[in-house]
Amino acid sequence: MAKEKTVYVCSACGYETPRWLGKCPGCNTWNTLEEQAPSTSAAAPVKANKQRGGTGAQALRLREIPEENAARASTGIGELDRVLGGGVVEGSLMLVGGDPGIGKSTLLLQASEHLAKSGARVLYISGEESARQIKMRARRLGVESDNLLILSENAMDAAEKRWEEIQPDYMIIDSIQTMYRPDMASAPGSVSQVRECASLLMRMAKTTGCAVFLVGHVTKEGAIAGPRILEHMVDVVLYFEGDRQHEYRILRAVKNRFGSVNELGLFEMHEKGMVPVENPSEMLLSERAKNVPGSCVIPAIEGSRPMLVDVQALALQTAYGTPRRTTNGFDAGRLALLLAVLEKRAGVSLFNQDVYINVAGGLNLSEPAADLALCAAVASSVRDTCIPGDWAVLGEVGLAGEIRAVSQCERRLMECSRLGFTTAVIPRENARHMRAPEGMRIYGVETIAEAISILIG
Repeated sequence: MAKEKTVYVCSACGYETPRWLGKCPGCNTWNTLEEQAPSTSAAAPVKANKQRGGTGAQALRLREIPEENAARASTGIGELDRVLGGGVVEGSLMLVGGDPGIGKSTLLLQASEHLAKSGARVLYISGEESARQIKMRARRLGVESDNLLILSENAMDAAEKRWEEIQPDYMIIDSIQTMYRPDMASAPGSVSQVRECASLLMRMAKTTGCAVFLVGHVTKEGAIAGPRILEHMVDVVLYFEGDRQHEYRILRAVKNRFGSVNELGLFEMHEKGMVPVENPSEMLLSERAKNVPGSCVIPAIEGSRPMLVDVQALALQTAYGTPRRTTNGFDAGRLALLLAVLEKRAGVSLFNQDVYINVAGGLNLSEPAADLALCAAVASSVRDTCIPGDWAVLGEVGLAGEIRAVSQCERRLMECSRLGFTTAVIPRENARHMRAPEGMRIYGVETIAEAISILIG
């Protein structure tokens, strides 16, 4: 009797090798090779190939392809529509990832209710929970539409028969890692199972026009579990972030074939589910400590929306040979560069100071317009001098200490004026070519030394 061969498969990229290796040759990641169950014996009956043939489509010239504007359907949740680019596109395949208990299923069940109330037929397939468990959550959320159908099933063949009978307009799969194809020997959640199940759902979405939401588990590193090809196959990849111990959640798009990936959605967790935060600036500044050294407000742009963010800095004399530089929500390399410019061009001594940076609200500031606000917060903490609470600061800082112009400055200042800010320190180039909001005083600065002298001098 021939010995059955064991195959090791990489859980990140799907690379196969007959022996175990510490490092995957395909994607160069460590400790990702997992033992695959041996294939069935030759005596077992051979199942028919369930792979479908191609579409048989003809090649067309670019000018012969009819132009169609992608119709979008609103989910009834404004923040979710914003991140999706305006709504759900017909025939799209969307992946929603996040930590356990963060609210993925709750958000999609709420969206299902709004879509079903609009007259669409929605099928919610759960491979993790029973229909009674989903009923309990639906009662708590107030979900009761007759157009919402619940199916507790994790075998793709059985689920395929049901959606062919129902022919839904929208479908939610919770989660893709629990689904499996019975004709494959590997376990649910393995590379081959996730790849084949996602491929089947993609074909269904593109041929029938049904929009599909996939819920994805994440690893301890925060990446979506399963093969990386899963994110390449789908049209939209959303990440749901936040701490389960806190009430605020952040929804980000890291891939979107139908819109921008810079949009951000904010939610607040309540007993009745996820409630969109319509005015994030007020929420982010509601608990801000005023008249405290080391705090500075910047009008940032997240996607198409201006948002006021509190940048906090704490500087204190170091007890170590090398000062510490710790940052949360800001790039550490950029911080080191700005501290060097601040010491060289503005005379703020930092060689013996530990510096800690925090962006309040769990946001990540990546735009250069936040440079001047961060420098102002650090200088304020070093000199133990407060920046006035109704002042806003923005501008890009160069290595020569110059303050460079930023984009959409007028929109940023309009948001500041709406929330009661009376003064703004901005690049001089922006101040020359814009009209200040009524009742707001504008300081145009050319160098970082000039800006620091105005703010805390």
